[in-house]
Amino acid sequence: MERIWQKFPFLAFTRTKEHPVADTFDSTHPLAAAGLSPGTIAFIRHLCGEGNNNLGLYLIALTHRSVVHDPATRDLIESNQRLEFLGDSVLGLLISEYLFRNFPESAEGDLSSNRAKIVNRKSLAGFARSIGIGDYLLIGESADRQKISNSESALADAFESLIGAIYIDKGILGAREFVMSHVIQHVGFNTIVTSEHNYKSRLIEYTQSHHLPAPLYTVLHEEGAEHEKTFTVAVYCTDRLLGTGTAARKKDAEQLAAKEAMNRFSAEDETPAS
Repeated sequence: MERIWQKFPFLAFTRTKEHPVADTFDSTHPLAAAGLSPGTIAFIRHLCGEGNNNLGLYLIALTHRSVVHDPATRDLIESNQRLEFLGDSVLGLLISEYLFRNFPESAEGDLSSNRAKIVNRKSLAGFARSIGIGDYLLIGESADRQKISNSESALADAFESLIGAIYIDKGILGAREFVMSHVIQHVGFNTIVTSEHNYKSRLIEYTQSHHLPAPLYTVLHEEGAEHEKTFTVAVYCTDRLLGTGTAARKKDAEQLAAKEAMNRFSAEDETPAS
């Protein structure tokens, strides 16, 4: 498949003086045809500052995977899944560094738990909503636009992809500045760090403390188009069904199943023995 930067040389990942991207362009400009509007450029520059010489890269960061499954657009551009992979690692590194430096009394397990709470789908979607990413997602014409633009999975993926794009375009310092502004200084950051919603970890701790086998997660079924799948997962312990969960990602469905399991155990612990 021909990529968009192969169609238009000035979208190459390396910055070039030969092919500068103009601040304004009309509807005949190749980037406009690809979906990068003046409003989207203003959004990118508001978030990331001036000097974004690789606007095509940011377009990819905002491109939902439904685009590559849509016959009308699948040959135009790739989705943000590869950038999400990179952004996930960059975000994990920056959050790990911040927690390491600012929580010197925390043990390794506490640092890992806090990082997991910050970079999970729910938290990332919250960060994405606070900066309005959903309004600028490029979504396939045959997909449910409203559903995807409000989806935790789509928003979280785009947020991580944007971090990946910033890292490529501006390096680790640019990525750190973005994460500091829109994650660490977010009004809900401290609430996230002090919350206890990593139910999978809590379930493991519970089973270990009660000398039970480790929880076993099984996908019961999955449904929907490739870019809009939902997964239903069950969690078992000693062949006993403890809970189920349904979500757009297996990991989120596992968290919901673990939450139900913890609620079940809590209710049983509070019931007096007869």
